[in-house]
Amino acid sequence: MVMIVNKLAKRDYSITDTWVAGVVLTGAEVKSLRGERGSLRDGYVKIINGELFLIGADIPMYGHFSGQNYDAKRSRKLLLKATEIEKIVMKIEGKNLTLVPLRLFFKGRWVKCEIGLGKGKKEWEKRADIKKRDVERELAKAMKN
Repeated sequence: MVMIVNKLAKRDYSITDTWVAGVVLTGAEVKSLRGERGSLRDGYVKIINGELFLIGADIPMYGHFSGQNYDAKRSRKLLLKATEIEKIVMKIEGKNLTLVPLRLFFKGRWVKCEIGLGKGKKEWEKRADIKKRDVERELAKAMKN
């Protein structure tokens, strides 16, 4: 079940590889995500000391949470095997690539984050994608009629 999707990721980046990682969350954050509240718009993934962290993702406070200390944009640790993290580091090293969170979803009772390895698109590439989409839409319309 897909909960939160980063719609801008595929517009701003050309995604080459994807991985699914677990997310370390508190109970209030999980309850908030079950209500489909949150945003990955400003989020990105950073490698710190050989570990992955989801930074800038906004998970608002659960309505019935009574705790005082709650930071909606705190850094959250992502769980991947060490060999997968090494592969990611090898792919990123020396290249102009970034790790982008694509979506947050539940797999059973666990919250997972799909991250993608992307290269930022130039403005003309974005316009070319829009033009291609419009042409495909017109062709489908013509074929229908």
